Amino acid sequence: MQPLKDTHAVILDLDGTLIDSVPDLDASLNGMLSDMGLPSVDEAQVRMFVGRGTPHLVRSTISVHLNEETVATSFDKALTLFYRHYRNFNGERSRMYPNVREGIEKMVAKGLKIACVTNKPSVFTEPLLAKNGIYSFFDAIFCADSFPKKKPDPFPMIMTCKKFSLSPNQVVAIGDSKNDAKAARAAGCSLFLVPYGYNYGIPVEELKPDAVVEDLYQAVDFID
Repeated sequence: MQPLKDTHAVILDLDGTLIDSVPDLDASLNGMLSDMGLPSVDEAQVRMFVGRGTPHLVRSTISVHLNEETVATSFDKALTLFYRHYRNFNGERSRMYPNVREGIEKMVAKGLKIACVTNKPSVFTEPLLAKNGIYSFFDAIFCADSFPKKKPDPFPMIMTCKKFSLSPNQVVAIGDSKNDAKAARAAGCSLFLVPYGYNYGIPVEELKPDAVVEDLYQAVDFID
């Protein structure tokens, strides 16, 4: 594709785009299940639940073992237990994907504004970015609790554009899933997708992005 013209900012997803956080989540969820006297789940199952916010993650996990009625009565306890474990594991087993730091540095060198828009709560987002040494690169960080709506709703994307005083067509969103795609398209942003994240088994090509990029470093080559 030809490089995007008149693009001045990048919105980056976190889980599945910048960092593979599933190992942390897997350990935390299985700690939660153990505390509840329930069998563990495997990492492959956890990967299918990630990306739609913490309540969905916890609810989906306990639904593996409990019926709908019991899930409803157990959810608050499960969420509390998950948070307790995740505070200990957050950033301990996760890892940045290849060329993330190099790609972000390349964006900075090109003069692009950079935002992180994630469905992860802020109490976990900022420590995770800091532990991976990339927190200081972001001009804005918006999390699940930053706005009344989260992805796939376009509201966080729209508010990020306003933060930068840019129109959505001057901003490209980079993510890994249909939630990122829906939010970016509805907001009017350009869209790049990476093929390595958490997209519930759906090839990202099917989401018809402006480009599928191998990594963040390559993504910068498509931004003019």
